[in-house]
Amino acid sequence: MKQIIIAIDGYSSTGKSTLAKTLAKRLSYKYIDTGAMYRVVALFALQNGFIKSNSIDKVGLVSCLDKIKIAFQINNQGKSEATLNGLSVESEIRGMEVSSYVSKVSVIPEVRELLVAQQQEMGKAKGVVMDGRDIASVVFPTAELKLFMTASEEIRVQRRLDEMISNGRKVTFEEVRANLAERDYLDTHRAIAPLIQTEDAMVLDNSSLSREEQLDWVLGKVKALCL
Repeated sequence: MKQIIIAIDGYSSTGKSTLAKTLAKRLSYKYIDTGAMYRVVALFALQNGFIKSNSIDKVGLVSCLDKIKIAFQINNQGKSEATLNGLSVESEIRGMEVSSYVSKVSVIPEVRELLVAQQQEMGKAKGVVMDGRDIASVVFPTAELKLFMTASEEIRVQRRLDEMISNGRKVTFEEVRANLAERDYLDTHRAIAPLIQTEDAMVLDNSSLSREEQLDWVLGKVKALCL
């Protein structure tokens, strides 16, 4: 079976990463969590004082981009973890504070240029599943399979809330709702590489689908393309 690039875009908390990870494992493909890469940059900005009083020191952050080394490693449980300069930051990048700034950091042109170049390098050999906001439109516009994932607002908020509570974080439904609404607006209205559904993308609304049903649906699309 030939190998392809699978580009998955969509809104926050639609299960993009969960599907992408499972799909990559089933196909023995490489999985790249591009959202985690932007989260790592947001964490770096927070840790180094480039975010203060809800304002980002873009000049200062850009001047230090060469000090940010992002990679992915497999932990003892066999799961992929994002690392910043060799240290695992998987837990830190999933918190509400990083979530509040990741969309704002991702609109900085120099940040996008750096990470898009890294993502394209990671996927140039194909056999890759990559999820994010601009994978089909910018990173891999010639990807053989493009998916756009969505779900109802209530479902998305509850999923995100459950995830954060399971990780020991104390947040309310309304706090999560507000955070997702802000991220949706920023992601779809940014001047550079906004979140869009490309004309050739297949829509996957998983509001009422189980993980197994989603996986079977996508595997059917892959089979039709690769056989």
